[in-house]
Amino acid sequence: MKEADYRRITYDLTLRIARTLADANPRMTFIYVSGQGTDSTENGRSMWARVKGKTENDLLALPFRAYMFRPGFVQPMDGVVSKTPLYRVAYSITGPLIPLFKRLAPNAVNDNREIGRAMIAVAASGANGRVLTPREITARATP
Repeated sequence: MKEADYRRITYDLTLRIARTLADANPRMTFIYVSGQGTDSTENGRSMWARVKGKTENDLLALPFRAYMFRPGFVQPMDGVVSKTPLYRVAYSITGPLIPLFKRLAPNAVNDNREIGRAMIAVAASGANGRVLTPREITARATP
């Protein structure tokens, strides 16, 4: 995707919605799902990481409580299937290895259930930091 198109979808749309919500209720909690590797300096080589970094930075500057979720590899659970053919193949090959990978690299893997539970927990009671890594997402998902 060209940077202008990616920026329009990822940054412009997100900030337009976020500003509207912040105006309506500056005391709300806003959770943005970004991604591991996001570049909060906005100066890196990777286009998607720069755009996501700018999006995060500008969300954090709004008056509401904003949290950035940066999951790494997301394991689909409960019959969730990716629409991207390459991802479907990758999940079918790596699926049996994910529990081992999660033990060896706990800061690289989350499943969609954990992300959902962590979002609810953070919306209800906040988090220690404003940017959550996969390990922190897992910790917030655990009751």
